[in-house]
Amino acid sequence: MKNNSSSQVKNVTSITGARSVSLWQRDALTHAREDMLAEEVPVALVYNGISHVVMMASPKDLELFALGFSLSEGIVESSHEIYGMDIVQGCNGIEVQIELSSRRFMGLKARRRQLAGRTGCGVCGVEQLDDIGKPLTALPFTQTFDLANLDEALASLKTFQPVGQLTGCTHAAAWLTLSGEALGGHEDVGRHVALDKLLGRRAREGWNSGAVLVSSRASYEMVQKSAMCGVEILFAVSAATSLAVEVAERCNLTLVGFSKPGRATVYTHPQRLR
Repeated sequence: MKNNSSSQVKNVTSITGARSVSLWQRDALTHAREDMLAEEVPVALVYNGISHVVMMASPKDLELFALGFSLSEGIVESSHEIYGMDIVQGCNGIEVQIELSSRRFMGLKARRRQLAGRTGCGVCGVEQLDDIGKPLTALPFTQTFDLANLDEALASLKTFQPVGQLTGCTHAAAWLTLSGEALGGHEDVGRHVALDKLLGRRAREGWNSGAVLVSSRASYEMVQKSAMCGVEILFAVSAATSLAVEVAERCNLTLVGFSKPGRATVYTHPQRLR
């Protein structure tokens, strides 16, 4: 709800990541109206019985989130290293219970971290500064994207935000073919979670050639997650941070910000763009 100074929640009905509420606006306190709120719940990723991370997220597509997070954080290199996954609803949130291969679980325990994530927060709780950055293998130059196709992709981004269109409260991440077609996308209250969901979907579908488009700014974590999964081109609707540009330059990722109809700002490696 926009510009309200007083609200009261009455009956709540869950609608695929959103819920309806009765509320009052400042200029109409005598009559309540219905509005929609995006749901936000704690989601714990539990590997082989040990809780690794808690993130605030939208409660849908959580298997894709867990897969994408596992890949983008380097916990696994392939989805085949995850043997099983269960979604368990608890009193205080949701657990995604993930069964890892023994080799990957041993590696996870060796560098395990505990963090309590906030919406859109990628480094809350890391134990020391050296834990923030991850060494990234330099990406190859195998993709070429024609910027003339970007406008069509931007126009399709909202189709992957059904909750966002109801609430104005979600980010989206979409996978684009090199011809600009949006093959699929996911939304979440957290921009990192939306990206992880997309990266999980990409791994599951076997999408290789193409680019990522996100509705948010490009922080360094967005660049790092994309590069960890072998994505060569990242388009962001908003700006990029200085560290995002540094990381993209170093790992050979083409980073584009301020992606709007008819314009875009290319920060790094323009040779992939036409």
